[in-house]
Amino acid sequence: MLTDPIADLLTRIRNANALSKAKVEIPSSNLKEAITRVLQREGFIKGHRVITAGGKKRILQIYLKYSENEDRIITHLERVSKPGKRRYVGKDEIPRVLNGLGICILSTPRGILTGEEARKTGVGGEILCNVW
Repeated sequence: MLTDPIADLLTRIRNANALSKAKVEIPSSNLKEAITRVLQREGFIKGHRVITAGGKKRILQIYLKYSENEDRIITHLERVSKPGKRRYVGKDEIPRVLNGLGICILSTPRGILTGEEARKTGVGGEILCNVW
């Protein structure tokens, strides 16, 4: 049993990215789908889709993105809030990642948002991860 499915998602993306894989498959959940939607919207991945395999089991396929020179788009992916130590921030405390070159992904009352979207919306939440 996995204790931290978000860390598993990030690790699988990080490992596939390091090996320059075109796609990565992981067990799906609503939270993982929401995080990949944010990554796609911000241009870090090409896309994603959910496929159903054998009844109720759903698999999330994430298509990784590389530049024309085969350089990685995602250079760093880190989990911030962990099950042992959660990290919550208010709307005025949302950090800027690399002075705006990266993003932080937050779980807010309005759903999974980037730090910039949460700032504009005026909500805080739990910082899930940083990406650049």
